Amino acid sequence: MKIRQGTPDDIPAVLAMFDSAVAWLTARGRTGQWGSRPFTGDPRRTQQVTTWAESGGMRIADIGATPAGCLVVGSAHDYVTPAAEPELYVQALVIDRRHAGREVGRTLLDWAAQHARGLGVGLLRVDCYAGDDGRLVAYYESCGFTRAEPFTVGEWPGMLLHRRP
Repeated sequence: MKIRQGTPDDIPAVLAMFDSAVAWLTARGRTGQWGSRPFTGDPRRTQQVTTWAESGGMRIADIGATPAGCLVVGSAHDYVTPAAEPELYVQALVIDRRHAGREVGRTLLDWAAQHARGLGVGLLRVDCYAGDDGRLVAYYESCGFTRAEPFTVGEWPGMLLHRRP
C-alpha cells in the first residue's frame, strides 16, 4: 500500500469510494451516517471533495494502481469544541468497500499520526457518526483514539475522539 498526495484527478475515485460505503451502509439499514444517496452526481458532495483535493490535506492510499482509501487532514470542523492546543484534525476518512479488511483505514490514520508528529503537533482529533450500534466509534478506539465528547449536529449524533501521536 502506498500513501500519496491527493489531487483533483482523484475526485471521481473519492466520490466512488463514498458511493461504495453508502451502498454498503444502506444495504445494512444504516443510513444515518451519510444517507442513502450516492455522492457521485451530487453537486454539494462534489464541491466538498474538490475543496479537499485543492486543500493539500488529502491523501490517497493506493493498492497497486487502485485508489483504496482517502484521508483528509486540516482544521477542525466548526461544529466541534476547539482544541486547547495545536492539533491536526482528520476531516474525512473513507475506504472503498472492495478493499475492506485490508487495514486501509488504520494505515491512513497511522499516517496522520506520523504526520502530526512530524509537524510537532501533539494532538490528532477526529469526529465520527455515533449513532446506530456505535461500531464506528469502536473502530476509531481500536485505532488508538479515545472518546473526548459527544455532540450533535441537528439530529446527527457524533463523537469527538483524540489520539496522542
